[in-house]
Amino acid sequence: MNFLFHMLLSGSNDQLMVGNFMGDFVKGTLQERFSPTIRQGVALHRRIDSFAERHPLFRQSRQRISQDYGLYRGVMVDIFYDYYLVKDWDEWCDETLADFLSRTRTVIENNMNSLPTEMHRLVPIIFEELLPSYGTVEGIASALGRLSRRIKRPNPLSGGEKELLLHHDLLQNDFRVFTPEVFHFAGEVISSVYPGVNQSTI
Repeated sequence: MNFLFHMLLSGSNDQLMVGNFMGDFVKGTLQERFSPTIRQGVALHRRIDSFAERHPLFRQSRQRISQDYGLYRGVMVDIFYDYYLVKDWDEWCDETLADFLSRTRTVIENNMNSLPTEMHRLVPIIFEELLPSYGTVEGIASALGRLSRRIKRPNPLSGGEKELLLHHDLLQNDFRVFTPEVFHFAGEVISSVYPGVNQSTI
């Protein structure tokens, strides 16, 4: 559920970003459920996730985390990568983080009717609490705790920030090599669908 990374990878098309933003909350076939561009954004989200899951560096990051976390290790890496994205923000985006969040929140709120209903109450939390706090270990701890409570079955996510601290530098190295590659991948996907859309970060 790394909202920040997905939004940053969306290029300059607002509708594409809306679809990418809500990708984790849309299951099954898309058909005519959304506008064509939002459907492309959800599809982009899924392709980015598939790229990450298969990528050797993302897998390496996942393997660094204790096996006690099982299948949740991938979720943790997603959130940890947003932490590094915030810490190194100026390396990946020309906008300040505050300006980026303000602009993207406006886009999301202007398209609220397109979001799954369960997301409506989450949007203020995402933009006011989660994303601004992602550059601190305390913020990551809060995000993991919140996610743990949202999952109905018992899970080990709460307290998982200790894995970030334990493997901090190694995970950061993975992130710094992985990120240009996922930017390149997302840029190719976007240009193949929307030749006029720019990926204005790197």
